[in-house]
Amino acid sequence: MPNLEIMWTKVDEAPALATYSLLPIVEAFVRAAGVSVKVKDISLAGRIIANFPEKLKPDQRVNDELAELGKLAMKPDANIIKLPNISASIPQLKAAIKELQSKGYAVPDYPENPTSEAEKEIKARYGKVLGSAVNPVLREGNSDRRAAGAVKQYARKNPHKMGAWSKDSKTRVAHMKNHDFYGSEVATTVATATNARIELVEAGGKTTVLKAKTPLQAGELIDCAVMNAKALDAFFAEAIETAKKDGILFSLHVKTTMMKISDPILFGHCITVFFADVFKKHGATLAKLGVNPDTGVGEMMAKIETLPEAEKAAIKADIQAQYAKRPGLAMVNSDKGITNLHVPSDVIIDASMPAMIRESGKMWGADGKLHDVIAAIPDRCYSTLFQAVIDDCKANGAFDPKTMGTVPNVA
Repeated sequence: MPNLEIMWTKVDEAPALATYSLLPIVEAFVRAAGVSVKVKDISLAGRIIANFPEKLKPDQRVNDELAELGKLAMKPDANIIKLPNISASIPQLKAAIKELQSKGYAVPDYPENPTSEAEKEIKARYGKVLGSAVNPVLREGNSDRRAAGAVKQYARKNPHKMGAWSKDSKTRVAHMKNHDFYGSEVATTVATATNARIELVEAGGKTTVLKAKTPLQAGELIDCAVMNAKALDAFFAEAIETAKKDGILFSLHVKTTMMKISDPILFGHCITVFFADVFKKHGATLAKLGVNPDTGVGEMMAKIETLPEAEKAAIKADIQAQYAKRPGLAMVNSDKGITNLHVPSDVIIDASMPAMIRESGKMWGADGKLHDVIAAIPDRCYSTLFQAVIDDCKANGAFDPKTMGTVPNVA
């Protein structure tokens, strides 16, 4: 019988608490069967440290254990059971860097706007840490996320709360009708091995090479889609105005962590449209502060706090005036005033939309109460599925967790 070894992933936040409580029990239990347990650090801090060994003292360096697990995942005799981990947005990454630096780790700052080749190289390294960096690696192998039979039976006997739906609910999904990724997608199968080049061709004919070389294999599928920024802004403006007219909340639902190139930009466009008057009036000041809408309202407000009192007060007053003109925003934390637009990674579509559907199609407002909502999901690849679910709940009532099925992720 081959030796069995469990690779236990050290991760972030709530699962880390599970590790502290459960790991000693697992170790004691499997020791009797001669099974060993090794802890592999794939936490955000661990991923940062592993990417900058040359910046650190010898005793601070760690192996790139995510890369090691990635190689293991490709072997047929490896089974992957992965706990959740932080899917890092730029604000989370910056906070982790700051904390590591305070503890004596000389990891570099994150250069949002690199000006030198060295800064570009640092940003590229941090790009391996940003977003759902763990998922593409560990899901590449034999990853089975089906719940055990006993767990499913327990869930059926002890179903989570499902709020009642009203046929008069104003909740609905808003999505673009054209010029989105869905509407522009083109795919082709490559006949022979070749290299692809990504270019930006501007209206005047100027061509900029964005990526010079991407090798493709014979029979490989290559896919391309674009979204029109002006159409995106017009979509957000219409959805915000409609929510105001209907007296319901406005919310944005994207996935800035997994779709870490496109969706932070969608998030930033939503912020610039929602606060259009503020950016029009104070754009030069915000630019001087290094405000990047893609990183959320929370970081924007933190940078505004560094201004002289009079200037700070003027901008904050205009922000409050903008809130007064707009529909209420769905809240992540009503008590702390954290809105749907504060931090990109606070609202992840495949968590936020089901939570809204469980709450009778409502989200929390700034008043600490539940309200109907327009859920803005720009691209139709995402949006129509959720609208179909909402339509079903309006017609037939809430789903029943005791009888409904599941769609587990098996790779």
